Amino acid sequence: MTANRIPLAGVIGSPIAHSKSPQLHGYWLRKYGLPGYYIPMEIAADKLESALKTLPELGFVGVNVTIPYKEKVLEIADLITDRAAVIGAANTLIFRSDGKIHADNTDGYGFIANLRQKAPTWEPKAGPAVVLGAGGAARAIVASLIEAGCPEILITNRTRARADKLREDFGKRLSVIEWVQAGNVMEDAATVVNTTSLGMVGKPELRVPLDGLRPTTLVTDIVYTPLETKLLKTAREIGCPTVDGLGMLLHQAVPGFERWFNKRPEVDDALRAAVLR
Repeated sequence: MTANRIPLAGVIGSPIAHSKSPQLHGYWLRKYGLPGYYIPMEIAADKLESALKTLPELGFVGVNVTIPYKEKVLEIADLITDRAAVIGAANTLIFRSDGKIHADNTDGYGFIANLRQKAPTWEPKAGPAVVLGAGGAARAIVASLIEAGCPEILITNRTRARADKLREDFGKRLSVIEWVQAGNVMEDAATVVNTTSLGMVGKPELRVPLDGLRPTTLVTDIVYTPLETKLLKTAREIGCPTVDGLGMLLHQAVPGFERWFNKRPEVDDALRAAVLR
């Protein structure tokens, strides 16, 4: 990119109108007085590769990737970080000056950074983590929990085969629990994470018994609509520290913004308020 060209970034997916990323990055661009724009782009599946090859020529320095293209972009990227390769998906693309597309996954980073900020006394090594769900978000979170030193991860999913695949991919620190048995392992958990869409506005409720939760167990939900899901409300009433899912969205955006606009942004209450408007 030429020195005087305004950097462009954005988010690609289908659908894309629901994305909060334009509010998030737009807030940072305004806050820091940086030249640049962040644009939502709905791209058809058969146009994905040609779009990614064309965007750098139009002045784009990178894009975020959302459903349904997080896995597909790995087939198009020239360079893939270790964590994106392990997770099998990318949410952040960097268009390098040498023409190469660099794929990364910052979801796990965002998950851990959110917990560190909102629950500073959380200790991942304190005991097992129970992870509900086995989709793409679960893969990123399992990878980050292993890296953070979590001694054991108990994974459970409505479709057992997907949980078994995670166990196969991530190894002996994972144990698979039947979905109907999920409530029975809560009392041993130091951390409980919902990575499913259950409990989200418009989705069925998460119906896992929580009466075994101890007040010392950290409970977090990647769902952020509503901000306090039924899982978090119940856990809070038991006395558990709880962390909502909005912070994961905010923190996962930090590495991409820094690479694209040469400024490491802060995640604070003003940013949360701006994104929730």
